[in-house]
Amino acid sequence: MMVNKNACTKIVSMGIALSAILMSASTMAAGTNTLTVTANVVGTCKFSTTTSTLAFGALDPSVGVAVNAAGSTNYWCTKGVTTAAIAADNGANPVGAVRNMKHATLADVIPYSLVLTPSATAPGGPGLALTLGLAGTVAGPAYTAVSAGNYSDTVTLSITP
Repeated sequence: MMVNKNACTKIVSMGIALSAILMSASTMAAGTNTLTVTANVVGTCKFSTTTSTLAFGALDPSVGVAVNAAGSTNYWCTKGVTTAAIAADNGANPVGAVRNMKHATLADVIPYSLVLTPSATAPGGPGLALTLGLAGTVAGPAYTAVSAGNYSDTVTLSITP
């Protein structure tokens, strides 16, 4: 068997070149990179429903005593929000800073007070509803001289973290 010297030399040369490439790749310096991953959870507060009701019921002008009403609505705040500012506007029928329920078809109004009492529980996110107590009072003399009928007002409640 005759071996071609040129072919053997080429094979050995390719082997040496391949070994050199492989050895140089393994001796190259490796690089590193530190990746910083970030996020910002926004502190937020929201009401769980978009409507609530505070009903004084039937007001009897022959009695003329103060009538109280109570109700509640739910809200939530992001965990870690330490204070939520809850406010109520003066409604759709204010006279100055006094809230008024207006007769459905006439100009008569009945003034009332409104008190909001937020929960003392620490916020825990959307899964932990907090209760906002709603309380109102209509003074006795406020409804003794108004027309019979239905009265209402629309107050916008707002909440901010």
